Amino acid sequence: MNMSVIKRLAIAALTFGLCGSRAALAQEPDPHAVRPERPTVATHAGTVSPGWVEIEYGVEWDRYDDDSRGAVVPIVAKVGLTRRTQLNVIQSPMRPPGGGSMHASDLTIGVKWRIADDAPVLGRFAIFPSVKFPTGSAVLGSGTGTTDTGLLVISSHDLGPVAMDLNAGYTRRSGNGLTAPRNATVWTASFGGAAAGAVGWVAELYGYPRTSGPAGQDNIVAFLVGPTFSVRPWLALDGGVIVPLAGPQPNAVYFGGVWNIGRAWTSD
Repeated sequence: MNMSVIKRLAIAALTFGLCGSRAALAQEPDPHAVRPERPTVATHAGTVSPGWVEIEYGVEWDRYDDDSRGAVVPIVAKVGLTRRTQLNVIQSPMRPPGGGSMHASDLTIGVKWRIADDAPVLGRFAIFPSVKFPTGSAVLGSGTGTTDTGLLVISSHDLGPVAMDLNAGYTRRSGNGLTAPRNATVWTASFGGAAAGAVGWVAELYGYPRTSGPAGQDNIVAFLVGPTFSVRPWLALDGGVIVPLAGPQPNAVYFGGVWNIGRAWTSD
């Protein structure tokens, strides 16, 4: 399977970070205010309020070195379970490079647990364990054909008017390593802040270290940057570009948004 597809699946499984002031969103008392985790690879340590539902959606268009093109449509449903835990359900239909149509991807389910809000060194700290199921197609290039377990650690900080999110993750896959590496890691450093009025900005450096085995790939490092837009307290939009710095990372443009639908049940 094309390793760039595996990278996209990993991005979806790790969810996406957003906004021009994520720290403010994470501490915002209004449960109907969005807490975006896109468009960056990183996520923040905040969680959706108990009983509330938030949807993240977007589209990314990729162009590879051989001029082939692909696309991915990340969709994440986030549900606040308790004051410190959030359920994430992730499905990212994709069109592999050279493919003619969109196909369903592997399904990822995980729970973010916000352990601390002001820990020494770690700041707002959370962990995100997840499981990915082989619901996509390895033949069509929309899945790895493996069941994956992953763990992401998340550290969020306020640097004056700038929010910083640092992530590090590890994935262990089933299978024999022919279609996807048995072990994979990711690191991210994401920053965001206000620009003017409802407009903000986000920038991130992220990487996927080299993997081994029959399906191994070179080290990937990329830079993402773009504006964010607060349309309403419960709706935010984003757009931008991804630029490869090292390894088989395609050039990409993206657009998406986050919508806090409302409360599904009362948590009292």
